[in-house]
Amino acid sequence: MSDKEHQSNSPDGAEAMVRMLAAHGVRHIFGLCGDTTLPFYDALYRLDHGMTHILTRDERSAAYMADGYARVSGRVGVCEGPSGGGATYIAPGLVEANESSVPILAITSDVSTSSQGRFPLTELDQEGLFRPLTKWNGVIPKAEMLPRMVRAAFRAMTTGRPGSAHLGFPFDVQKAAVSEEEIWADKTLGAWPAWPTAPDEGAVAAAAEAILSAKRPVAICGGGAVIAGAEAELDRLARRLDLVVATTISGQGSLAETHPNCLSVVGSNGGVPATRAVVDQADLVIFIGCRAGSVTTERWRSPPPGTRIVHMDSDPQAIGVNYDTEVAVHGDARLALAALNRVLDGRTDLPGFGGAARAAKAKAEKAAAFAPLAESIERPIRPERLVAALRGVLDDDAILVADPGTPCPYLSAFYELRTTGRTLFSNRAHGALGYSLSAALGASYGRPGVKVVSVMGDGSFGFTCGELETVARSRQPITFIVVSNSVYGWIKAGQKSGFGGRYYSVDFDTTDHAAVATAFGVKSWRVEGPAALQGVLREAVNHPGPSLVDVICQPLHEANAPVSEWVA
Repeated sequence: MSDKEHQSNSPDGAEAMVRMLAAHGVRHIFGLCGDTTLPFYDALYRLDHGMTHILTRDERSAAYMADGYARVSGRVGVCEGPSGGGATYIAPGLVEANESSVPILAITSDVSTSSQGRFPLTELDQEGLFRPLTKWNGVIPKAEMLPRMVRAAFRAMTTGRPGSAHLGFPFDVQKAAVSEEEIWADKTLGAWPAWPTAPDEGAVAAAAEAILSAKRPVAICGGGAVIAGAEAELDRLARRLDLVVATTISGQGSLAETHPNCLSVVGSNGGVPATRAVVDQADLVIFIGCRAGSVTTERWRSPPPGTRIVHMDSDPQAIGVNYDTEVAVHGDARLALAALNRVLDGRTDLPGFGGAARAAKAKAEKAAAFAPLAESIERPIRPERLVAALRGVLDDDAILVADPGTPCPYLSAFYELRTTGRTLFSNRAHGALGYSLSAALGASYGRPGVKVVSVMGDGSFGFTCGELETVARSRQPITFIVVSNSVYGWIKAGQKSGFGGRYYSVDFDTTDHAAVATAFGVKSWRVEGPAALQGVLREAVNHPGPSLVDVICQPLHEANAPVSEWVA
């Protein structure tokens, strides 16, 4: 066979990309078309690849969909968009996923390599743009490098601390030939976490000695515990030592919040004085898959400096950054806890730390403060009443996706999770508005057959309501809750607590969100009084297609939100 004949039978770059994604086990792609993406779309049309492409209305939304998909499916989320504006729009989703340790791959098409530097339309330094936003990043310079760069992206995304990746895909690379022999993949790298790291035995033994020497230890679990699937090993450790286990918002689901040893969420967003006191009184804190950042630790005040620290994390760069660490355990949370349990198996002198009693006392105090607000008949509806109503109508396996603002602190503090795993999440890394609606659609594809509920403020609704067309077209049975109060509530609450109530440029006009959703083809309701709330929510949740409930709620600056910086 001549070189020319061999080249004519070789797949082109667009076909190779489709086949490489399929080889890694990709099942869904979220994205938006553009001129520079035409060869890739044509390959998706022509090839029998088994993947479903979901057309979105915005590249940022595509990335958030991939994020939500990855969080609940355990698979890499994939999004794509065109050059120029498409690449800049997709960036927010990549940085959120990367800082949240979620593996999503963004493929952005690009101008031809031969056109670079000649002022072509939509030219952009994609490699420079995405370098600080991702764990792995590259623009494919020639077709023969495509397969190895795709493999490198998947390997980086799913091993170690997971994160996001970006591949720039020039137009001429999409049309050039790729060697058939290079199109292969390690399918295990399409799921995460892949290749987990086991801890050093000596470090685990030292951690055990430190914990057993304490009087009032507390474990604080971050998202790394859920990512690793460490729930069973954590349960075993908590019960055998009668250990208090608290979580961050991202760590919710490490234990069910009905577990006798689970204190629930601590920190400045979702923590309350009763749970904070348990952490402050600890003489040793075990951070598990947790970076001990500003929210978790009340800006590094809880636990107070000087508290003894054991820190377990898959990312060695997260250990010892904010606290003087007595014992560092570098490893996957599941493997680290399993190793710790094996060490304890050989001990006959295990103490009981009284953790269940301490957790129960704090949770009872929290529940007593919550109950009268959850039963309030005030108008506008109190957020506590909304959370209680949602808990009353949703099954335990339902997935809630909370936008920042009003939804996040109230749901994380008061919506009791009765099962382990990822059933409640928010974009905690960068907190951009407009996340929940799109991430919920991704989650619905990622965990089919499970009810998904998106809770957002009306500020967030304004960022993202165009994707209601995508939702209506997909017919995914998601329920959207809009907490409606015509204000950027988080900022107004901050202006009240920290700037003498000098409110400036935070209020906007009321929108009939139910009418907007109806215009997109989404079944919708508007609720102004608490008496009707739970019945309408039940009807919406049971609706066979997408639904939306516009709830007129008390604004944050007038509320009793579980956010410590607003408490006098």
